[in-house]
Amino acid sequence: MKYLVVIEETETGFSAYSPDLPGCVATGNTREEVEQNMQEGILFHLEGIREDGEQMPVPKSYSRTFDVAV
Repeated sequence: MKYLVVIEETETGFSAYSPDLPGCVATGNTREEVEQNMQEGILFHLEGIREDGEQMPVPKSYSRTFDVAV
């Protein structure tokens, strides 16, 4: 499955979250670090869901960019 991950630059580094996995977040000092941390976080999050006997969340979010004249 592919889950959308939103990565945002912050004053101290980067943060990430997945709209389809509430509570699954990560931070990092660099883009590479936050991406690695988020990938590990998603795996850990899904492992917990599986161990609890819950259904895996179906990815529903998507992204789109728009050209805007300013």
